[in-house]
Amino acid sequence: MQVAPPSSTITRCDVCAIRHRAVCGALSNEELAMMNAISRQRVLQPGEPILSAGDTISWFGNIVTGAVKLTKLLSDGRQQIVGLQFPPDFLGRAFKERSPYFAEAATEVELCIFPKPAFEKILKEKPDMEFRLFQDTLDELDAARDWMLLLGRKTAAEKVASFLHMIARRSPMIGCAHHNGGDEIRFQMPLSRSEIADYLGLTIETVSRQIGRLKSDGVLQLHATREFSVLDMQRLAEVSGE
Repeated sequence: MQVAPPSSTITRCDVCAIRHRAVCGALSNEELAMMNAISRQRVLQPGEPILSAGDTISWFGNIVTGAVKLTKLLSDGRQQIVGLQFPPDFLGRAFKERSPYFAEAATEVELCIFPKPAFEKILKEKPDMEFRLFQDTLDELDAARDWMLLLGRKTAAEKVASFLHMIARRSPMIGCAHHNGGDEIRFQMPLSRSEIADYLGLTIETVSRQIGRLKSDGVLQLHATREFSVLDMQRLAEVSGE
């Protein structure tokens, strides 16, 4: 029978929910101890800014729980949502001096933060971790290309269904989902309808109309302004064109 190690030897890394899926999942126990020594936890409330575009980057982080909204600011003051990040996504650009975007907590967010100099030093010394970060970067690039397809070719119905399907699949990682039995997934939407419209390149009226249609077809159920249940994930995937 295995005996649990003394509580004094257990670190944040040992109990981290995203340990094996984050960039530090490529490290040995000894190397994880190094990461634990330089890391700290930070909790942000919905709407709280995390990074500002043009800020000097002093730290990086892994998203442990919650959803982060990434936006770019246009010269006339308008903002465009350019991405959403979820656990175990990596927040920040290694080996870059300034942040290219504005990051804001869309829900309550927990971050595991590493100071930039120490993290980049470990990256240079640990090729497995650098390779994991490279893989994550390529995954992010693939996701951006898929989003280009969605924005450029999909219909309004497919766009809204694709977005809801993505949120429903990621909601357990965000920490805002629960199951009431069967296949139903119930979750809190991290974005407002105006933000969804911005993200999808649609009007608020179109987003509301498509959500209403999915509700009429028995795919969705609405409980409150931002509380949804997906009653038929297979049907939602079909409508999205996946």
